[in-house]
Amino acid sequence: MRARGWDQLDVLIVNGDAYVDHPAFGGAIIGRFLEARGLRVGMVAQPDWRTPADVSRLGAPRLFVGVTAGNLDSMLNKLTAQKKVRSVDQYSPGGQVGLRPNRASIVYSNLCRQAFPGVPVVLGGIEASLRRIAHYDYWADQVRRSVLLDAKADLLIFGMGERPVWEVASRLRAGEPVAALRDVRGTAHVRRKGEWESIERSRYVGDGHAVFLPSHEEAEKDKVAFAEMSRAFQLETNPGNARPIVQPHGAEAVYLNPPARPLDTGDMDALYDLPFARAAHWGYDQAIPAFETVKHSVVTMRGCFGGCSFCSITEHEGRVIQSRSAESILREVRALRRMDDFRGTVTDLGGPTANMYRMACKDPAIETACRRLSCVFPDVCENLGTDHGPLLAVMKAVREEPGVKKVFLASGVRYDLAERSPEFIAELARHHTGGQLSVAPEHNEKDVLDKMKKPGIQSYERFAEAFCAASEEAGKDQYLVPYFISGHPGSTLRAMVDLALYLKEKGVRPRQVQDFIPTPMSMATAMYHTGIDPFSREVVYTAKELHDKRQQKALLFYWDPAHHDEVREALIQAGRADLIGTRPSCLVPPATGRGALPRYEQRRRR
Repeated sequence: MRARGWDQLDVLIVNGDAYVDHPAFGGAIIGRFLEARGLRVGMVAQPDWRTPADVSRLGAPRLFVGVTAGNLDSMLNKLTAQKKVRSVDQYSPGGQVGLRPNRASIVYSNLCRQAFPGVPVVLGGIEASLRRIAHYDYWADQVRRSVLLDAKADLLIFGMGERPVWEVASRLRAGEPVAALRDVRGTAHVRRKGEWESIERSRYVGDGHAVFLPSHEEAEKDKVAFAEMSRAFQLETNPGNARPIVQPHGAEAVYLNPPARPLDTGDMDALYDLPFARAAHWGYDQAIPAFETVKHSVVTMRGCFGGCSFCSITEHEGRVIQSRSAESILREVRALRRMDDFRGTVTDLGGPTANMYRMACKDPAIETACRRLSCVFPDVCENLGTDHGPLLAVMKAVREEPGVKKVFLASGVRYDLAERSPEFIAELARHHTGGQLSVAPEHNEKDVLDKMKKPGIQSYERFAEAFCAASEEAGKDQYLVPYFISGHPGSTLRAMVDLALYLKEKGVRPRQVQDFIPTPMSMATAMYHTGIDPFSREVVYTAKELHDKRQQKALLFYWDPAHHDEVREALIQAGRADLIGTRPSCLVPPATGRGALPRYEQRRRR
């Protein structure tokens, strides 16, 4: 600030992540975005939360303090599916743990209230976005109220925040009080007793009135009410037709405006053309693990229309695909080439999904009116354009850029879309796979996949066959690395046994299995907590005890002696003790007697 001759900031960002000036980090994007519009912006990263002194080091800002927990929910960042403390924080220097508090949005917001009396506090980031209404918190095993109330912030920006944050900043700069900013799309605020009770309730889409969700108290006490809350909320996520939402919390209510409009290509280009240093702050003497992963990657788009039940991308980034131009992508690739440590490899060219670039509804009017939660489930919508041509052109242009030797698509491929483009699969295998390609079939059982809103396993098998054939034609020895989820709502122990048998039949030995984590606001989390599918209103089984979750995960490691004891226990419990033995059809050998592994081998594997 002294070097720039600034005596006061306009906006201060308090960030739960280490400061990395790279477009993959939300705090950096918002900071650069506001700076480009003439505001003086500063950041305090990972402040000491035991005292307000640390957040005060850059002084009180003139317009507002923006608070973000970082690129991940702080509880997900800290604890595993088994509720154990993680050994590494990917967003901290050297992976060091303990540099951010639990529920960082709440803690930082209250610190800023103490440090800067009278200065507006605006919450943002994925933690605030996905906790904007009453929500189930897996780590506390309770239904918590909107984070906005516990944080005592003035506003909460949800979703991708560029449009809302600029409207908030410009209106505050023009002299409006923060209490007057009640109509900004993509924001939520609190209405006190006497302010919300007379709000007219919406009866149909387009009437301009608000949708009332079951109150926090109702959702907390009644699981049917929680499921209905989740259903009603999901139906108001399309910016084209979403209505305002009101959710009472005691005598107060949280009022959510409709989501912000998505960025167009020009907006996306301008955003990613900002002068990012593409480096961690010079004050750190250790690397930031998450940055090392994405340092040489390029984002081509944001958003996802997949609508997978276990994922919250669509609730945060939206279902409308927002793509950059090929020219903007190439400009970033050229910026990568100027980095000292770039050796010619673009580690990822993609976004939430690698192959949704420039895909959109064929008719904007239909897209605006649509209330479907997924464009690809149960089948690919007939109105969805699935042309891979624009992506193929970008892939070719990037790999032909001087100084670029390899370009990988590591974001994950949506195979039900990919199988519609043999040319994409051929190019992917020939030029953009480094020996292994990660894909996510997640399960093989139709009932479980239906709860996930994922295509049937036959779609994965068709893609796998086409990819392997394309790899062989290209003269490359390449493999698919499939990812699976254990413990997802709808998945019984017997379903996991069937999946293990499927994997054995296919000769697949998974190295990584995701134990389902109920993250705030996802539809799968609503199923986990309530035992009800919010849309079909059917009863759904879910493994909730940690022991049961471990058993489900262990079954997919049937081939690893370190898990044999748990697998045997699971098979007996599932009534499939016939799969314990030495026959080719068995999953694991017996613990003792004929066919058992030697004790020294069991100990060595453990």
